[in-house]
Amino acid sequence: MFELQVLIKNMAWCLKQRVLLPVMVVLLLLGTSPSIAELQKLKHTPTKADQPLNILVVGDWGRKGTYNQSLVAYQMGDVGEKQNIDFVISTGDNFYDDGLTGVDDPAFYDSFVNIYTAPSLQKIWYNVLGNHDYRGDVEAQLSPILTQKDSRWVCMRSFILDAGTVEFFFVDTTPFRDDYFTDPEDHTYDWSGVLPREAYLSGLLEDVDFALGQSKAKWKIVVGHHTIKSAGHHGNTVEVEQQLLPILKARNVDAYINGHDHCLEHIVDAESGIHFLTSGGGSKAWKGDIKPWNQEELKLYYDGQGFMTLQITESKADIVFYDIYGKVLHTWSLSKKLNHAASI
Repeated sequence: MFELQVLIKNMAWCLKQRVLLPVMVVLLLLGTSPSIAELQKLKHTPTKADQPLNILVVGDWGRKGTYNQSLVAYQMGDVGEKQNIDFVISTGDNFYDDGLTGVDDPAFYDSFVNIYTAPSLQKIWYNVLGNHDYRGDVEAQLSPILTQKDSRWVCMRSFILDAGTVEFFFVDTTPFRDDYFTDPEDHTYDWSGVLPREAYLSGLLEDVDFALGQSKAKWKIVVGHHTIKSAGHHGNTVEVEQQLLPILKARNVDAYINGHDHCLEHIVDAESGIHFLTSGGGSKAWKGDIKPWNQEELKLYYDGQGFMTLQITESKADIVFYDIYGKVLHTWSLSKKLNHAASI
């Protein structure tokens, strides 16, 4: 959570910056009582009345155009134009290999501004941090100075995006990993703003649980960098699975979207019905790196680059995965009226 003074300052700045954009993002405070757990909340106001909400999702991308990042970006632009997307969600690892060195790091332009140049991608990008981002200057990615450089950029540790019929709950998952603290190998992590870790994680879990419990949205989707359930290289992130997943189950979350594993993946948990959607194919991928998984749950595993789209209405959410050639790899539809998932 941010200090109130910083929140108010950022509110004024965001309002000033957003009023001229096609989609206005308004920073809302859920309240100021220190006794109630709260997450910072953003409001997405659609400009397309009575139209579905269209979203692109990409993760693990920031490699200055290499490892097919530019090809993925091109196809994102093409699909984004056809769907007239509302915004983009990034699942983290925004800048490889070690985040940004500061707000003036040219990697911000080399890996973001000058890569995602298609007109359709000139929409707000809502970003979470990945483990590679924590190896650099975290505050640089969180700084409004980057948004001054490119008004698309919105990045916070954890926050809520209210998009009307759906609310997205962005969760900072990197501090959950024990080995980043106990065995960081030759990596240096920027834990400023996170320590003491136990208090940070306890507060974050309380915030997420409270926010999900308060939500009246038709759809509730949680976004984090790390996997919860995955047949990919990293597999399940045990700490996130043990600490965050019980909250998602108790609060009837519809889906959890992540990156971290450099693949495209769809798992439907047989017990809870939660959909685990991995969109981590924004650049470098790991071919053939897959673990055994229950085939009744594993609906898609693609070991190449690509991205995902969501189209959401009051009664339906359509999920589509694309490769770097724009080919549709997998589609799935969720229905609120029928209260079940069915493959297309």
